[in-house]
Amino acid sequence: MEEIKQMTLAGALEGLRAKRFSSVELTRALLDVMVASQKDIHAFVTIDAEGALAQAAEADRRRAAGEEAPLLGAPVAMKDNMGVAGQPCTASSRILEGYVSPYDATVAAKLRAAGAVFLGRTNMDEFALGSTTQTSGFGPTENPVARGCIPGGSSGGSAAAVGGGLALAALGTDTGGSIRQPASHCGIVGVKPTYGLVSRYGIVACASSLDQVGPMTKTVEDAALLMDVISGHDPMDATSLDRPPTRLARQWEAPLAAQPLAGMTLGLPKEYFGDGLDPEVRALTEAAAKRAEALGATLREVSLPHAGYGIPTYYICMTAELSANLARFDGVRYGARVPAEDVLGQYLETRARGLGAEAKRRILLGTFVLSSGYYDAYYNRAQKVRTLIRRDFEAAYGACDLLLAPVTPEPAWPLGVYQDDPIRNYLSDVLTVGANLAGCCALSIPAGATAAGKPVGVQLLGPSLGEDALFRAARALELR
Repeated sequence: MEEIKQMTLAGALEGLRAKRFSSVELTRALLDVMVASQKDIHAFVTIDAEGALAQAAEADRRRAAGEEAPLLGAPVAMKDNMGVAGQPCTASSRILEGYVSPYDATVAAKLRAAGAVFLGRTNMDEFALGSTTQTSGFGPTENPVARGCIPGGSSGGSAAAVGGGLALAALGTDTGGSIRQPASHCGIVGVKPTYGLVSRYGIVACASSLDQVGPMTKTVEDAALLMDVISGHDPMDATSLDRPPTRLARQWEAPLAAQPLAGMTLGLPKEYFGDGLDPEVRALTEAAAKRAEALGATLREVSLPHAGYGIPTYYICMTAELSANLARFDGVRYGARVPAEDVLGQYLETRARGLGAEAKRRILLGTFVLSSGYYDAYYNRAQKVRTLIRRDFEAAYGACDLLLAPVTPEPAWPLGVYQDDPIRNYLSDVLTVGANLAGCCALSIPAGATAAGKPVGVQLLGPSLGEDALFRAARALELR
């Protein structure tokens, strides 16, 4: 299967249905590529070859018996903060080293029911804290397309696995851009669904009001196939919306019209095209906007007046929630435990040795903004600004159907650069955090590459539950 690196999820499913190859053959071919690239790319924390082949054999048996399921026999990769029963789940942190998930996260259970095969666990920034995958407790991931550069983060392992042809598709999580930013850097499609549309049950929590699970794929159609499986109401998640699963893939049942974006208005947020935007990123984004106009869309400049407050608001809200969520990792119930003379000593030693520098930095910041005397000055005020940011997006969607903007201010940079500059890393999220703060949907699709060959994505943003229009526009704009 020489074409395995270019194969899409939709193409694999077609091949499986046509019996051109079996799930075992497909899975074995991908495992060979994964193992061969692991030393250089390090996209995976764990590769479950034995388990994947057993699941593939079962999928072949079911298909031979006449059974059918949406993803039957299709291998996928899972970010290492998602529970898959019987597999390690470390969130790429040494403090969870050795922990094995006793149950499936809801998204894993839905994929399993749909017949998917789990290849392994993809690398990530520790507890999803970062934009480079360099904060992983198990070493960084390298960009498979722009070699020597970061893949983005925190879902960098998933992006590298898909972008490098090591997996047909993967799931990631997006707290402040952690699906869209690495998707942009690795030249793939990444979707941040409406908050609450995909269950968070069984996901290692980073910031509970911001986290969302989404697909990372080679094509928009593949993303639609995954969204239709993983979305929908989950009674195990109190924030889950009472909505049925999406039906996005049915858009591909009909060919594209000559003017597929006719009647659609795309807003260009002027604050996202300001100073600090790399010239090549700007040019590729503007080219995507012109392409949308040629496909029938109307372009309109819009304003998100409070966009400049996005980064400080995000890093207060996120770290506050993080400090509460990570309090559970104390060496008593999960993962690593460092013995000490008393319980307090055990807490201190386990967390000191098990947590990386970035996790400690954000825990301290989050604890500070929640502390007595500072709560109103920081956290309470940030929540008020978050409301203003959400209202900005709602007003923009009142004037247009979707927004079109860059994903990141610059292409992927070399590994090691900015590693000791947290503020510089935080600013790389400046164009993505708004969608998380507002809870709306967004996705990144490839927009081309720089002169140096580094991939660049363009971002489409839609109102809450606006996935149908979002995927319609993404399908039309997709570079194939």
